Amino acid sequence: MTTPVPFGSRLRLAGISLMIGLLIEAACLLSARPIAFVLFVAIGGIFVFAGVAIFLFSLVAPGHVTD
Repeated sequence: MTTPVPFGSRLRLAGISLMIGLLIEAACLLSARPIAFVLFVAIGGIFVFAGVAIFLFSLVAPGHVTD
């Protein structure tokens, strides 16, 4: 049996992923080249989507209630 990952660490991982995604998207807005849009949508979007998905998964995953 595996031990569940604590709720706080899952939230921290979601927050870090969201921050990385938003920083990538902010950096891409400074450039007006076509590759910046691809990075904005592909890389930044993946990190933002992963952060939101991890957050939502941590809400419904078992073991998030503290003692």
